[in-house]
Amino acid sequence: MNAITIRHLRYFDALAHHGHFGRAAEACAISQPALSQQVKELEEIVGAPLVERGSRHIRLTSLGEAFAERAHGILQAVDELGDLARASSGRLVGPLRIGVIPTVAPYLLPKIIKAMAEHYPETDLRPREAVTHKLIEDLQEGRLDAAIVALPVSEPSLAEQPLFDEEFVLVRAAKDADKPVPSANKLREMRLLLLEEGHCFRDQALTFCKMSASEPRDLVEGSSLSTLVQMVGAGIGVTLIPQMAVPIETCSAPVSVARLGTPRPSRTIGMVWRKTNPLADQFENIAEIVREAGAGEG
Repeated sequence: MNAITIRHLRYFDALAHHGHFGRAAEACAISQPALSQQVKELEEIVGAPLVERGSRHIRLTSLGEAFAERAHGILQAVDELGDLARASSGRLVGPLRIGVIPTVAPYLLPKIIKAMAEHYPETDLRPREAVTHKLIEDLQEGRLDAAIVALPVSEPSLAEQPLFDEEFVLVRAAKDADKPVPSANKLREMRLLLLEEGHCFRDQALTFCKMSASEPRDLVEGSSLSTLVQMVGAGIGVTLIPQMAVPIETCSAPVSVARLGTPRPSRTIGMVWRKTNPLADQFENIAEIVREAGAGEG
């Protein structure tokens, strides 16, 4: 009888995580038929079905759910063995999975990639962009090695390293450039453009304006800072964006930028990783590289 392999476990873990053969295959960088065949082979080895196959989605059987939990733990342990070997060598080599929030990734990630290539040429950097709660979930489950987010995250299992602070600025139509800068209370009365729910930057903007998430208000939502700025240029309203986004996002829209009154809204960008990760000492060095890449952004 064939034995269960790490490959079987990785493909099944991806299927359990994504709940869809196509998305799981994409995450594993293989074809959907190949992944399906590996899962079928695993079921034959186990001697029982692990997956209920539907036309659109899959559902794990009761055995599949228990198997997925054990498989994920095994894969985490295997990955940590690899990290332990890399840490003992004193060199950072191989894949490094770093998550970055969407309000940082377009502006800082190119600099990080360049700096990492210079300092760690043997590292295969694999960045992933996602909202904070998704990055933290993937980090805790071992799908990421580290993440760059807005602090604090306040998770006991994670180490936090502050990198730099940056202010939020007001973006409004170019024709309003000479008008007085509105106070936080005044912004509550204006049409405020915000990111969709799930973005921590949305919550930070609401906090500055002293608005609750459930409070009725005249606002428009967008999926990215670029969309918000373009809508401001079209005369739909005003928005807040982080300082690092200004050079890129305001160059192609008829908008003006103004610093808000004191106390000015700001955020702390930092790097987080699992405290148990054997590469923790290496991440301290990487955090310094990221801090230097972000110098002048705050």
